[in-house]
Amino acid sequence: MTRYIYFFGGGKADGHGKMKDLLGGKGAGLAEMTNAGIPVPPGFTISTEVCRLFYENKGKSPKWLDAESKKHLARIEKLVGLNFGDPQRPLLVSVRSGARDSMPGMMDTILNLGLNDQTVVGLAKMAGNERFAWDSYRRFISMFASVVYDLEKKDFERRLDEIKSSKGAKSDTVVSTANWKTVVEEFKKLVHEKAGKDFPQDPYLQLKEARDAVFRSWNNERAKTYRRIYSIPDHLGTACSVVAMVFGNMGEDSGTGVGFTRSPATGEKRFYGEYLSNAQGEDVVAGTRTPKPIEKLRDDQPKVYDQLREITARLEKHYRDVQDFEFTIQQGTLYMLQTRNGKRTGHAAVKIACDMVKEKLITPREAVMRVTPDQLEQLLHPIFDVVKRKEHAVIAKGLNASPGAAAGKVVFHADDAVAWTNRGERVVLVRGETCPDDIHGMAAAKGVLTAIGGATSHATVVGRQMGKPTVVGCSMIKVDEEARLFRVGDRVVREGDALSIDGSNGEVMLGDVPTRPSEVVQVLRGELKPEQSTPYQDFATLLSWADKYRRLKVRANADIPRDAEAAISFGAEGIGLCRTEHMFFAEERLPIVVEMIMADTTEKRRAALAALLPFQKVDFKGLFRTMIGKPVTIRTLDPPLHEFLPKREDLMVEIAILKHKGSDPATIEGKEKILARVNELHEFNPMLGHRGCRLGITYPEITEMQARAIFEAACELAAEGKTIEPEVMIPLVGNVKELANQKKIVVDVAEEVIAKSGRKLKYTVGTMIEVPRAAVTSDRIAEEADFFSFGTNDLTQMGCGFSRDDSGKYMAAYIGLQIYDKDVFQSLDVDGIGELIRISVQRGRATKPNLKIGICGEHGGDPESVYFCHRVGMNYVSCSPFRVPVARLAAARVAIMDEDAGRKPAGGEATKGATEPAKRTARKSKGGARRAPVAARR
Repeated sequence: MTRYIYFFGGGKADGHGKMKDLLGGKGAGLAEMTNAGIPVPPGFTISTEVCRLFYENKGKSPKWLDAESKKHLARIEKLVGLNFGDPQRPLLVSVRSGARDSMPGMMDTILNLGLNDQTVVGLAKMAGNERFAWDSYRRFISMFASVVYDLEKKDFERRLDEIKSSKGAKSDTVVSTANWKTVVEEFKKLVHEKAGKDFPQDPYLQLKEARDAVFRSWNNERAKTYRRIYSIPDHLGTACSVVAMVFGNMGEDSGTGVGFTRSPATGEKRFYGEYLSNAQGEDVVAGTRTPKPIEKLRDDQPKVYDQLREITARLEKHYRDVQDFEFTIQQGTLYMLQTRNGKRTGHAAVKIACDMVKEKLITPREAVMRVTPDQLEQLLHPIFDVVKRKEHAVIAKGLNASPGAAAGKVVFHADDAVAWTNRGERVVLVRGETCPDDIHGMAAAKGVLTAIGGATSHATVVGRQMGKPTVVGCSMIKVDEEARLFRVGDRVVREGDALSIDGSNGEVMLGDVPTRPSEVVQVLRGELKPEQSTPYQDFATLLSWADKYRRLKVRANADIPRDAEAAISFGAEGIGLCRTEHMFFAEERLPIVVEMIMADTTEKRRAALAALLPFQKVDFKGLFRTMIGKPVTIRTLDPPLHEFLPKREDLMVEIAILKHKGSDPATIEGKEKILARVNELHEFNPMLGHRGCRLGITYPEITEMQARAIFEAACELAAEGKTIEPEVMIPLVGNVKELANQKKIVVDVAEEVIAKSGRKLKYTVGTMIEVPRAAVTSDRIAEEADFFSFGTNDLTQMGCGFSRDDSGKYMAAYIGLQIYDKDVFQSLDVDGIGELIRISVQRGRATKPNLKIGICGEHGGDPESVYFCHRVGMNYVSCSPFRVPVARLAAARVAIMDEDAGRKPAGGEATKGATEPAKRTARKSKGGARRAPVAARR
């Protein structure tokens, strides 16, 4: 029979730490700690499979679950000597969510379950502390009502504040027993008023409703948003752990806390966390009370502190990773309530991974898997310019929760953060305190500032995980979310005002403070020496390990030597895309380009191109010299010619002004000629118009000039003894005959130039696969192509039917409705566009088994897209220089993941040979490859 409930307690657990899929992270941690002899309150975990049954049964738990739960409750009762629902000696429990993947604060938990009007009296007598019992009861009512009945927490908070104010109590800790009794009665009235029913007095009904509410919380909006952000599958479900309560609110010898075995912000190896005396766990993570640093526990309860240090050190060594732990102290006795691998910033992730290798806790291979590409990218994010920040007033200071620089317009609500961001604004989300419901706004904002909260509050934990600069506990600011403003003394900051926050030191500044490159980027640019930067040393060490495991090569998209130099510093192994049109916009070249476009005969056009040739040769020579010994892929002219001319509307206005002023007729006539040519070149859909290989076919002299510039530059450097590897790429091919036409021009010019130079030069001619027709006819196109490079920007545009310039207007709505999980122009649409790529790879290699294949669209730097490229059997990815480190790490991680899973890239052994492309030299024939048999092509 399938087992659905797993017990833990008395030093033995039914499950263990490797059962996260069934027990969730929380349940697995409780089981593991129990088996290790660590003090954990007894309890049981209802598996994720029951959650799935709950949803299959339209939101109802299986009928047998209540009886099974009672059996396990009896086991808890036996261990603790208390009875569930007993008015004299009541057992109380917590009901906690816990999915396989940690989702801090996204699902629901209920504490003190089992209290009612009778058991609260028994609890008071048993504990000898009436105030504690009624405090626990009011907490339970508000928590249960908000989780189970979906009532607003603010209604309970407002009612509590009213009573405290009327009694002159400034904080919860000074509220008297009589006042807590009043609060309980008011809370019960509120439940009746808002929910239309009485608060349940039957503990078993409480447990049933709480358990089902935990399962429902798997699909609340914040949990769904979190899963979407972090690509967690929706089908997994949450486990539900029922645990005997231990109480941190039984007096000053009791307390609760949250901590990390190392700093989750910086990675520093020091005990890190916070705790509160006379409090329950929600008080710490909600940020409603200012907690104490965990080191203060050493002064308050030294024996407990030493025991906590010993246990957490054991846990880190056991799990071989930083542990995020929760604990409660009940009248001097320590209990561990949770341990899990701690969320951390990118800076901390890299440092911790490198440090743990040095400590021999993990291997370099494991270190590579400990750092995600998104975390690594955080080390490349800009920081505030030290000089410029002095020009901006520091108006407040809070706790530096998550490092980094964030600047933008102030917003006070999560929905507004999303809406403003969708309009293209940079925003900083300012809240009194964040709660899990703010997850979507935190994801949209550049940074987060809260008035309340500590080093382990919700805003801090989520901000670190997201890599968002975060400042919390900034008590100097008084936030009025309804009025959409905050005050600092006499100063008022309103919605829309510019604000900057420094998550590294907690400073809050007025205005939009300029930024400068991060320390790692400064080293890569040569502005700092490597030995001056510990973050860079760890960054470089981690990537050196990653390079040992990856199969994919990583190139960069670069058009000028400066970009190529940056690419090399970031670890690029070549240039995967040089866009030659970017070279035409330079001030001294554009008039010649315009002259070429205006030419009304081939002779005039050739004359203009001859004037452009020396410029192009200098461009290519600079790139080749920078990339000595590395391949350089140069795309021939791609955009439509009208892009090099002034806009039609601008010309019309200019001509009208010239005529009004009575300007020189010759000047006006010249402008009118350009306008006439613009009108002649006008296209209704220029992205599908006269561009790419179509330009080279109708104006072959353009392709001739570019080929001549490429090969003259290469041969001149070859004469200097340099190793040059030019790869000429023909864009927008949809028919093999288009490629054959342009390839012949390139090869004819190449052979002529090479023969004249007397040098041997290897080169290849390939194509960009960016037209769907090219993808499905790749077997034929491979007959002419030496390589394929997927231009996924256009392939996505044409394949999905989305304009990449206009899709921003509706893509956010598509993602919100889960029509697409992500923006298809940022992360590859694997099911659709990915299928075109798979077809192209398979058919291309059916014709040429060693065909070299890469990707040069924007997706080349997206980690999920890199994973796909590896698995489909590509040889390299190419991306912007700044994304090269991210792609290197992603390529290593997917290689390790697939090796562990026993997967091989598509194409099997054929992909190995493909790393050596087919190469043509001056001694080889000009003809294309022999046509493959029909069976191989289809």
